[in-house]
Amino acid sequence: MKKIKILETIRQGKVGGGETHVLELTSNLDLSKFEPIVLSFTDGQMVDELKRRGIKTKVIYTEKGFDINVWKQVLQFVKDEKIDMIHAHGTRAYSNVFWAAKRLKLPMVYTVHGWSFHIDQKLHIRKFREMTERLLTHNADTTICVSKSNEQDGIKRFNMKRSTVIYNAVDFTKFDRSNTFSDLRQQIGIDASKTVIGYIVRITKQKDPFTMLQAMKLVCEQSKDIILLMVGDGDLKDEAIQLAKDLKIDDQVIFLPFRTDIPNVLNAIDIYCLPSLWEGFPIGILEAMAMGKPVVASPVDGTFEMVRNGETGILVEQQKPKELAEALLHLHHHPELRKKIIEKAFVYVTSNFGIKKMVKEVEAVYEKLSNSKIA
Repeated sequence: MKKIKILETIRQGKVGGGETHVLELTSNLDLSKFEPIVLSFTDGQMVDELKRRGIKTKVIYTEKGFDINVWKQVLQFVKDEKIDMIHAHGTRAYSNVFWAAKRLKLPMVYTVHGWSFHIDQKLHIRKFREMTERLLTHNADTTICVSKSNEQDGIKRFNMKRSTVIYNAVDFTKFDRSNTFSDLRQQIGIDASKTVIGYIVRITKQKDPFTMLQAMKLVCEQSKDIILLMVGDGDLKDEAIQLAKDLKIDDQVIFLPFRTDIPNVLNAIDIYCLPSLWEGFPIGILEAMAMGKPVVASPVDGTFEMVRNGETGILVEQQKPKELAEALLHLHHHPELRKKIIEKAFVYVTSNFGIKKMVKEVEAVYEKLSNSKIA
Protein backbone atom coordinates (compact mmCIF):
# COMPACT_ATOMS: atom_id res chain seq x y z
CA MET A 1 0.00 0.00 0.00
CA LYS A 2 1.31 3.45 -0.95
CA LYS A 3 2.15 5.60 2.02
CA ILE A 4 0.35 8.92 2.47
CA LYS A 5 3.00 11.63 2.25
CA ILE A 6 2.06 14.41 4.66
CA LEU A 7 3.60 17.84 4.94
CA GLU A 8 3.45 18.96 8.57
CA THR A 9 4.10 22.69 8.65
CA ILE A 10 4.55 25.14 11.50
CA ARG A 11 5.56 28.79 11.77
CA GLN A 12 8.82 28.46 13.71
CA GLY A 13 11.59 26.14 14.77
CA LYS A 14 11.76 27.25 18.40
CA VAL A 15 10.17 24.88 20.88
CA GLY A 16 6.74 25.78 22.27
CA GLY A 17 3.43 23.98 22.70
CA GLY A 18 2.59 23.66 19.01
CA GLU A 19 6.15 22.71 18.14
CA THR A 20 6.19 20.01 20.82
CA HIS A 21 2.94 18.70 19.34
CA VAL A 22 4.53 18.48 15.87
CA LEU A 23 7.59 16.71 17.30
CA GLU A 24 5.52 14.05 19.05
CA LEU A 25 3.00 13.64 16.22
CA THR A 26 5.63 13.09 13.53
CA SER A 27 7.68 10.82 15.80
CA ASN A 28 4.72 8.54 16.56
CA LEU A 29 2.84 8.27 13.26
CA ASP A 30 2.40 4.78 11.83
CA LEU A 31 5.26 4.78 9.31
CA SER A 32 3.76 1.83 7.46
CA LYS A 33 0.91 4.15 6.39
CA PHE A 34 2.29 7.69 6.61
CA GLU A 35 5.47 9.50 5.64
CA PRO A 36 5.78 12.85 7.45
CA ILE A 37 7.91 15.73 6.20
CA VAL A 38 8.12 18.93 8.25
CA LEU A 39 8.26 22.46 6.86
CA SER A 40 9.19 25.18 9.35
CA PHE A 41 9.39 28.87 8.57
CA THR A 42 12.31 29.53 10.94
CA ASP A 43 15.17 27.47 12.29
CA GLY A 44 15.54 26.43 15.92
CA GLN A 45 15.70 23.63 18.47
CA MET A 46 12.63 21.86 17.10
CA VAL A 47 14.21 21.60 13.66
CA ASP A 48 17.42 20.24 15.17
CA GLU A 49 15.50 17.65 17.19
CA LEU A 50 13.41 16.56 14.19
CA LYS A 51 16.57 15.99 12.17
CA ARG A 52 18.12 14.11 15.08
CA ARG A 53 15.09 11.82 15.08
CA GLY A 54 15.50 11.18 11.34
CA ILE A 55 12.46 13.16 10.20
CA LYS A 56 13.01 15.07 6.94
CA THR A 57 12.73 18.78 7.68
CA LYS A 58 12.90 21.88 5.49
CA VAL A 59 13.20 25.54 6.52
CA ILE A 60 11.87 28.28 4.23
CA TYR A 61 12.52 31.45 6.17
CA THR A 62 9.82 34.01 6.91
CA GLU A 63 8.38 35.51 10.07
CA LYS A 64 5.37 36.97 8.24
CA GLY A 65 1.91 35.59 7.66
CA PHE A 66 0.61 35.53 4.07
CA ASP A 67 4.15 36.20 2.83
CA ILE A 68 3.73 35.94 -0.95
CA ASN A 69 7.53 36.10 -1.32
CA VAL A 70 7.83 32.48 -0.15
CA TRP A 71 4.73 30.99 -1.77
CA LYS A 72 6.50 29.87 -4.95
CA GLN A 73 9.23 28.22 -2.89
CA VAL A 74 6.59 26.39 -0.88
CA LEU A 75 4.77 25.31 -4.03
CA GLN A 76 7.98 23.97 -5.58
CA PHE A 77 8.93 22.11 -2.41
CA VAL A 78 5.48 20.49 -2.22
CA LYS A 79 5.77 19.43 -5.88
CA ASP A 80 9.34 18.13 -5.49
CA GLU A 81 8.39 16.05 -2.46
CA LYS A 82 5.22 14.72 -4.12
CA ILE A 83 3.14 15.63 -1.07
CA ASP A 84 -0.32 14.02 -0.81
CA MET A 85 -1.74 16.09 2.04
CA ILE A 86 -0.84 19.23 4.00
CA HIS A 87 -1.34 19.63 7.74
CA ALA A 88 -0.76 23.19 8.93
CA HIS A 89 -0.20 23.89 12.61
CA GLY A 90 -1.19 27.46 13.39
CA THR A 91 -2.38 30.45 11.39
CA ARG A 92 0.96 31.74 10.09
CA ALA A 93 2.03 28.36 8.74
CA TYR A 94 -1.35 27.79 7.09
CA SER A 95 -1.34 31.25 5.50
CA ASN A 96 1.95 30.42 3.78
CA VAL A 97 0.97 26.98 2.42
CA PHE A 98 -2.60 28.00 1.58
CA TRP A 99 -1.79 28.97 -2.03
CA ALA A 100 0.17 25.79 -2.75
CA ALA A 101 -2.61 23.60 -1.35
CA LYS A 102 -5.21 25.37 -3.52
CA ARG A 103 -3.06 25.27 -6.66
CA LEU A 104 -2.33 21.57 -6.29
CA LYS A 105 -5.81 20.68 -4.97
CA LEU A 106 -4.36 18.87 -1.97
CA PRO A 107 -6.39 17.88 1.12
CA MET A 108 -5.81 20.46 3.84
CA VAL A 109 -5.85 19.88 7.62
CA TYR A 110 -5.56 22.88 9.92
CA THR A 111 -4.80 22.52 13.62
CA VAL A 112 -5.67 25.54 15.75
CA HIS A 113 -3.21 25.71 18.66
CA GLY A 114 -5.13 28.69 20.02
CA TRP A 115 -6.71 31.31 17.75
CA SER A 116 -4.70 34.23 16.35
CA PHE A 117 -7.32 36.64 17.73
CA HIS A 118 -7.47 37.26 21.46
CA ILE A 119 -8.71 39.60 24.14
CA ASP A 120 -5.78 42.00 24.41
CA GLN A 121 -5.89 43.09 20.76
CA LYS A 122 -7.39 46.34 19.53
CA LEU A 123 -10.85 45.82 18.05
CA HIS A 124 -9.85 46.38 14.41
CA ILE A 125 -6.93 43.97 14.71
CA ARG A 126 -9.08 41.33 16.37
CA LYS A 127 -11.76 41.66 13.68
CA PHE A 128 -9.13 41.36 10.93
CA ARG A 129 -7.73 38.23 12.58
CA GLU A 130 -11.23 36.76 12.81
CA MET A 131 -11.71 37.38 9.08
CA THR A 132 -8.41 35.63 8.40
CA GLU A 133 -9.43 32.61 10.48
CA ARG A 134 -12.79 32.51 8.70
CA LEU A 135 -10.99 32.33 5.34
CA LEU A 136 -8.58 29.63 6.48
CA THR A 137 -11.07 27.39 8.30
CA HIS A 138 -13.62 27.60 5.50
CA ASN A 139 -10.97 26.40 3.05
CA ALA A 140 -9.66 23.57 5.24
CA ASP A 141 -11.05 20.09 4.69
CA THR A 142 -10.81 19.53 8.45
CA THR A 143 -10.03 21.99 11.24
CA ILE A 144 -8.66 20.34 14.37
CA CYS A 145 -9.12 22.35 17.55
CA VAL A 146 -7.07 21.41 20.61
CA SER A 147 -9.86 22.45 22.98
CA LYS A 148 -13.65 22.54 22.96
CA SER A 149 -13.43 26.21 23.89
CA ASN A 150 -11.48 27.01 20.73
CA GLU A 151 -13.94 25.02 18.61
CA GLN A 152 -16.93 26.81 20.14
CA ASP A 153 -15.29 30.19 19.49
CA GLY A 154 -14.79 29.32 15.83
CA ILE A 155 -18.37 28.14 15.39
CA LYS A 156 -19.77 31.17 17.20
CA ARG A 157 -17.63 33.86 15.58
CA PHE A 158 -17.53 32.74 11.95
CA ASN A 159 -19.71 29.66 11.59
CA MET A 160 -16.74 27.30 11.31
CA LYS A 161 -17.62 23.98 9.69
CA ARG A 162 -15.87 20.59 9.34
CA SER A 163 -14.18 20.79 12.72
CA THR A 164 -13.23 18.29 15.37
CA VAL A 165 -11.51 18.40 18.77
CA ILE A 166 -8.31 16.43 19.34
CA TYR A 167 -6.61 17.24 22.62
CA ASN A 168 -2.87 17.65 22.98
CA ALA A 169 -1.03 14.80 24.67
CA VAL A 170 2.05 13.79 26.65
CA ASP A 171 4.77 11.21 26.10
CA PHE A 172 4.55 9.34 29.41
CA THR A 173 7.87 7.58 28.83
CA LYS A 174 9.60 10.98 28.90
CA PHE A 175 7.43 12.66 31.52
CA ASP A 176 7.54 9.84 34.06
CA ARG A 177 8.08 10.80 37.70
CA SER A 178 9.67 7.42 38.40
CA ASN A 179 12.57 8.16 36.02
CA THR A 180 16.00 9.27 37.21
CA PHE A 181 16.66 13.00 36.79
CA SER A 182 19.61 15.32 37.19
CA ASP A 183 19.54 17.43 40.37
CA LEU A 184 18.74 20.86 38.99
CA ARG A 185 18.24 22.31 42.46
CA GLN A 186 21.78 21.45 43.43
CA GLN A 187 23.13 22.74 40.12
CA ILE A 188 21.61 26.20 40.59
CA GLY A 189 21.90 26.37 44.38
CA ILE A 190 18.33 25.98 45.64
CA ASP A 191 18.10 24.45 49.11
CA ALA A 192 16.09 21.23 49.29
CA SER A 193 13.90 22.73 52.05
CA LYS A 194 12.54 25.49 49.79
CA THR A 195 9.22 25.34 47.96
CA VAL A 196 9.89 26.03 44.28
CA ILE A 197 7.24 27.50 41.99
CA GLY A 198 7.90 26.73 38.34
CA TYR A 199 6.94 29.19 35.61
CA ILE A 200 8.15 27.43 32.45
CA VAL A 201 7.03 29.32 29.37
CA ARG A 202 7.90 31.53 26.47
CA ILE A 203 7.93 34.83 28.37
CA THR A 204 5.38 36.82 26.36
CA LYS A 205 2.26 38.85 27.04
CA GLN A 206 0.11 35.73 26.64
CA LYS A 207 1.78 34.09 29.64
CA ASP A 208 1.48 37.28 31.75
CA PRO A 209 4.87 37.31 33.53
CA PHE A 210 4.06 40.61 35.26
CA THR A 211 1.10 39.18 37.19
CA MET A 212 3.33 36.24 38.09
CA LEU A 213 5.96 38.59 39.53
CA GLN A 214 3.43 40.84 41.28
CA ALA A 215 1.97 37.75 42.94
CA MET A 216 5.47 36.65 43.91
CA LYS A 217 6.05 40.02 45.58
CA LEU A 218 3.09 39.27 47.87
CA VAL A 219 4.34 35.73 48.44
CA CYS A 220 7.77 37.05 49.46
CA GLU A 221 6.16 39.32 52.05
CA GLN A 222 4.71 36.23 53.71
CA SER A 223 7.49 33.68 53.28
CA LYS A 224 11.21 33.49 52.57
CA ASP A 225 10.97 29.74 51.99
CA ILE A 226 9.54 30.04 48.47
CA ILE A 227 11.54 30.43 45.25
CA LEU A 228 10.12 31.33 41.83
CA LEU A 229 11.96 29.63 38.98
CA MET A 230 11.22 31.39 35.67
CA VAL A 231 12.45 29.25 32.79
CA GLY A 232 12.35 30.40 29.18
CA ASP A 233 13.01 33.25 26.80
CA GLY A 234 10.70 35.71 25.06
CA ASP A 235 10.16 39.35 24.18
CA LEU A 236 9.20 40.32 27.75
CA LYS A 237 12.06 38.57 29.53
CA ASP A 238 14.24 41.65 29.98
CA GLU A 239 11.28 43.61 31.36
CA ALA A 240 10.45 40.72 33.69
CA ILE A 241 14.02 40.65 35.03
CA GLN A 242 13.88 44.40 35.63
CA LEU A 243 10.48 44.15 37.35
CA ALA A 244 11.84 41.51 39.74
CA LYS A 245 14.62 43.95 40.66
CA ASP A 246 12.18 46.88 41.00
CA LEU A 247 9.95 44.80 43.29
CA LYS A 248 13.04 43.83 45.31
CA ILE A 249 12.28 40.12 45.01
CA ASP A 250 15.23 39.13 42.81
CA ASP A 251 16.73 37.23 45.76
CA GLN A 252 13.75 34.83 45.56
CA VAL A 253 13.36 34.76 41.76
CA ILE A 254 15.72 32.79 39.52
CA PHE A 255 15.68 33.26 35.75
CA LEU A 256 16.96 30.49 33.50
CA PRO A 257 17.12 30.50 29.68
CA PHE A 258 15.09 28.15 27.49
CA ARG A 259 15.89 24.51 28.20
CA THR A 260 15.09 21.30 26.37
CA ASP A 261 15.30 19.12 29.51
CA ILE A 262 11.83 20.04 30.79
CA PRO A 263 11.42 16.78 32.78
CA ASN A 264 14.50 17.76 34.82
CA VAL A 265 13.02 21.19 35.44
CA LEU A 266 9.65 19.79 36.48
CA ASN A 267 11.36 17.31 38.78
CA ALA A 268 13.00 20.26 40.56
CA ILE A 269 9.82 22.23 41.29
CA ASP A 270 6.99 21.78 43.78
CA ILE A 271 4.21 23.83 42.15
CA TYR A 272 3.60 24.60 38.46
CA CYS A 273 2.08 28.02 37.71
CA LEU A 274 0.58 29.26 34.43
CA PRO A 275 -1.34 32.57 34.77
CA SER A 276 -2.07 32.90 31.02
CA LEU A 277 -4.37 35.47 29.46
CA TRP A 278 -5.44 32.98 26.78
CA GLU A 279 -4.50 29.45 25.71
CA GLY A 280 -5.20 26.66 23.29
CA PHE A 281 -4.71 23.50 25.33
CA PRO A 282 -1.41 23.99 27.19
CA ILE A 283 0.85 20.96 26.97
CA GLY A 284 2.90 22.30 29.89
CA ILE A 285 0.03 21.66 32.30
CA LEU A 286 -0.32 18.07 31.08
CA GLU A 287 3.43 17.55 31.49
CA ALA A 288 3.35 18.96 35.03
CA MET A 289 0.42 16.70 35.98
CA ALA A 290 2.23 13.66 34.55
CA MET A 291 5.30 14.56 36.63
CA GLY A 292 3.26 14.80 39.82
CA LYS A 293 3.21 18.57 40.26
CA PRO A 294 0.14 20.51 41.43
CA VAL A 295 -0.98 23.17 38.97
CA VAL A 296 -2.13 26.73 39.62
CA ALA A 297 -3.47 28.36 36.47
CA SER A 298 -5.95 30.84 35.05
CA PRO A 299 -9.33 29.45 33.88
CA VAL A 300 -8.92 30.30 30.20
CA ASP A 301 -9.85 28.26 27.13
CA GLY A 302 -8.41 24.73 27.21
CA THR A 303 -6.93 25.18 30.69
CA PHE A 304 -10.45 25.33 32.11
CA GLU A 305 -11.23 22.02 30.39
CA MET A 306 -8.38 20.12 32.03
CA VAL A 307 -8.08 21.73 35.47
CA ARG A 308 -11.01 21.05 37.79
CA ASN A 309 -10.68 23.62 40.56
CA GLY A 310 -9.69 22.08 43.88
CA GLU A 311 -9.43 18.60 42.35
CA THR A 312 -6.86 18.41 39.53
CA GLY A 313 -5.45 21.87 40.22
CA ILE A 314 -6.24 25.37 41.43
CA LEU A 315 -7.82 27.99 39.15
CA VAL A 316 -7.30 31.72 39.74
CA GLU A 317 -8.81 34.46 37.58
CA GLN A 318 -6.28 36.05 35.24
CA GLN A 319 -4.52 39.28 36.24
CA LYS A 320 -5.35 38.81 39.95
CA PRO A 321 -1.95 38.82 41.70
CA LYS A 322 -3.42 38.86 45.23
CA GLU A 323 -5.58 35.79 44.58
CA LEU A 324 -2.70 34.06 42.78
CA ALA A 325 -0.39 34.70 45.72
CA GLU A 326 -3.00 33.33 48.14
CA ALA A 327 -3.36 30.13 46.10
CA LEU A 328 0.41 29.59 45.95
CA LEU A 329 0.82 30.24 49.68
CA HIS A 330 -2.08 27.90 50.47
CA LEU A 331 -0.41 25.05 48.58
CA HIS A 332 2.92 25.90 50.22
CA HIS A 333 1.40 25.63 53.70
CA HIS A 334 -0.74 22.54 52.96
CA PRO A 335 1.38 19.69 51.58
CA GLU A 336 -1.50 17.26 52.15
CA LEU A 337 -3.63 19.28 49.68
CA ARG A 338 -0.76 19.24 47.19
CA LYS A 339 -0.58 15.46 47.48
CA LYS A 340 -4.33 15.07 47.00
CA ILE A 341 -4.31 17.25 43.87
CA ILE A 342 -1.22 15.51 42.50
CA GLU A 343 -2.77 12.05 42.68
CA LYS A 344 -6.10 13.06 41.15
CA ALA A 345 -4.39 14.99 38.37
CA PHE A 346 -2.00 12.11 37.66
CA VAL A 347 -4.83 9.62 37.21
CA TYR A 348 -6.72 12.11 35.06
CA VAL A 349 -3.85 12.93 32.70
CA THR A 350 -2.57 9.39 32.29
CA SER A 351 -6.08 8.11 31.58
CA ASN A 352 -6.94 10.70 28.94
CA PHE A 353 -3.95 12.36 27.32
CA GLY A 354 -1.50 9.76 26.06
CA ILE A 355 0.41 10.27 22.79
CA LYS A 356 -0.92 7.07 21.23
CA LYS A 357 -4.53 8.17 21.65
CA MET A 358 -3.87 11.60 20.12
CA VAL A 359 -1.91 10.20 17.18
CA LYS A 360 -4.60 7.62 16.36
CA GLU A 361 -7.22 10.37 16.27
CA VAL A 362 -5.09 12.45 13.88
CA GLU A 363 -4.35 9.40 11.72
CA ALA A 364 -8.10 8.80 11.44
CA VAL A 365 -8.50 12.33 10.03
CA TYR A 366 -5.74 11.67 7.48
CA GLU A 367 -7.22 8.35 6.39
CA LYS A 368 -10.72 9.77 6.05
CA LEU A 369 -9.52 12.61 3.82
CA SER A 370 -7.28 10.32 1.79
CA ASN A 371 -10.13 7.88 1.21
CA SER A 372 -12.55 10.65 0.23
CA LYS A 373 -10.00 11.94 -2.31
CA ILE A 374 -9.64 8.48 -3.85
CA ALA A 375 -13.41 8.05 -3.93
